[in-house]
Amino acid sequence: MDLRAVVLGGVEGGVDLTPLRNVFKLHDLSPTHPKNKQAFRLALIQLQVSSVKSDNLTRACGLIWEAAKQGAKIVSLPECFNSPYGTKYFPEYAEKIPGDSTQKLSEVAKECSIYVIGGSIPEEDAGKLYNTCAVFGPDGTLLVKHRKLHLFDIDVPGKITFQESETLSPGDSFSTFDTPYCRVGLGICYDIRFAELAQIYAQRGCQLLVYPAAFNLTTGPAHWELLQRGRAVDNQVYVATASPARDDKASYVAWGHSTVVSPWGEVLVKAGTEEMIVYSDIAPSVQLWIWPCLCMTTLQAEFRES
Repeated sequence: MDLRAVVLGGVEGGVDLTPLRNVFKLHDLSPTHPKNKQAFRLALIQLQVSSVKSDNLTRACGLIWEAAKQGAKIVSLPECFNSPYGTKYFPEYAEKIPGDSTQKLSEVAKECSIYVIGGSIPEEDAGKLYNTCAVFGPDGTLLVKHRKLHLFDIDVPGKITFQESETLSPGDSFSTFDTPYCRVGLGICYDIRFAELAQIYAQRGCQLLVYPAAFNLTTGPAHWELLQRGRAVDNQVYVATASPARDDKASYVAWGHSTVVSPWGEVLVKAGTEEMIVYSDIAPSVQLWIWPCLCMTTLQAEFRES
């Protein structure tokens, strides 16, 4: 069977589309699939992170409440929302999960009856430190815990050197959770540079990928928007990034510009650099006709058998 005829010719080309429909069913990608449900409002909180953990927690919870009042059903905090970002800070601010920070997120998720993506915090477990995102459902239940898979080790001569691996250990698992609106896949910051992670999430039926992230003044202007738009178009998913607000006096200066990108690659909303909440109304069933390209390998396997 001619793959090009299926993709380009369709019914008009007299080609049996059954294998293509089977692939849609396999990957949960059909626009009529029952998991493609109602639109919802996503909120990204671009928090101004200070060195005082209790202040960060109080402000984060207050902004979550504000987002919920504006109709947000899924709210994300930024990477390292309770701690300054830096290898010297991770051991000092690290907590167990559950712990004080995640307990407060659980409580506010339940009080607001929304999904809270807890950015990330330094997590301590069995003598190791991780950069971890905890997600809570509308009843306050911990739904999933994502440990950053790809640690941020970078050396750009004359600009920036940073090594998360000096203090952190990598995670070793994929992380998704289901909502009444869509399935969500999680990554943290540097994870977005690895295309395979987004591909796996798309194949597992995710329609929204959320990356709490703290790019900097070197990587931000170069790759921040580029990577988000690439992941969105390649995988036909929405991509959202939640950054800390920029603090020019910090030892690590975050880029800011929390963003939501559509499956078309369109930037739906982008924050500035200051503390703020940005909102985007997401319609999970809105995707492109080029879905078959996502399933090329599976299609080819089916055609070889036909």
